[in-house]
Amino acid sequence: MQKSIVIYRVCRFTQAREDSRFFISQEENAMKFYMPARLYEESDVVAKHAKEITALGKKALIVTGAHSAKKTGAQADLTEILSDAGMDYEIFDQVEENPSTRTIMQACRSADVADCDFVVGIGGGSPLDAAKAIALMLAHPNWKEEKLYQNGQDNSHLPLVCIPTTCGTGSELTGVSVLTRREQGLKGSIPYVLFPDLALVDGKYLAKAPKRLIANTATDALAHLIEAYANTGADDYTRMLVDRGLEVWAESKNFLLGLEEADDARYSRLMLASSLAGMSIAQAGTTVPHGLSYNLTLEAQIPHGIAVGYFQAGYLRECPAQMRDHLLEKAGFASPGDLDAFFRQICQVPQVSQEVLAHCLTAVMNTPAKREICPFDANEQVLRRIAGLK
Repeated sequence: MQKSIVIYRVCRFTQAREDSRFFISQEENAMKFYMPARLYEESDVVAKHAKEITALGKKALIVTGAHSAKKTGAQADLTEILSDAGMDYEIFDQVEENPSTRTIMQACRSADVADCDFVVGIGGGSPLDAAKAIALMLAHPNWKEEKLYQNGQDNSHLPLVCIPTTCGTGSELTGVSVLTRREQGLKGSIPYVLFPDLALVDGKYLAKAPKRLIANTATDALAHLIEAYANTGADDYTRMLVDRGLEVWAESKNFLLGLEEADDARYSRLMLASSLAGMSIAQAGTTVPHGLSYNLTLEAQIPHGIAVGYFQAGYLRECPAQMRDHLLEKAGFASPGDLDAFFRQICQVPQVSQEVLAHCLTAVMNTPAKREICPFDANEQVLRRIAGLK
């Protein structure tokens, strides 16, 4: 199996004006594209690629949350092809929203998983991120829990398949695993690059998802697209993905507003937008809105998609004008306020106290990596405006 596609190109640019459509602060910008996941996106994708799944090992560990993998039919599709191949498997279905490092270790310490030699994650971002971390730790059975957040030197992991059942995470196409350390009240990416070997995307798994979940995760996909573009790490490859992703995402706005019924084609387009968004952040990363969002999920138990959506309009207002206008036009919005009104119409957005927002600000001030890739000076005064602090 081809392990990776890596493209590098070095280009020279002159210093750009602050309002340039393609804000570039460096004299020399090295462009790269790294995508080691093999992606298949089609109907009945699991059955069609059964041989590639079963070729990864002899016994699978299936990592899921409590409900969605079963409800959507994705777990049944997987276990059917494993059984048909005469393969054994174990199921770990205890992944919570915002999975904790403790959950990862619980899965790895179970006697049932000792002889599992590949991992399949099914679900939204939480099960997929957990599956990545579990695949890492099972490949290093002597590692302790604290190793998850120590500087990553060894990215080797068990063979990994990711099957998304939501239209926003993009985790199946990134090397990122976001975990929570509950004792410290911290949420963030672990320092390892953990791309799946196979990413299997099928729009049919959205058909049984609650409309609320679709709206929340579609908001996350939009956030990924905006943050990957409004980002000093963006290059022509990233912008190409984002432009197409926003166009595809915008096709579903009337459905998200409840003005149209969904069909198989609509679900597939939502998944495509999510895939393009995932590929975008795999190249450029996410910025300040994601950094601000983590405390909303931890302190206020706000779902991740809503938490990142909460800060998108404020972030766009601070972006260089031509960059902002380009993103809004591609997504079909007249202004940041128009985007925010849409977000509040499709999602159940709670009131957030100034105290919690202040904690969000503190968290992102302590995360220079998120601030340094903003296409503007992300100083405290600017971040206060983005966070909505009075």
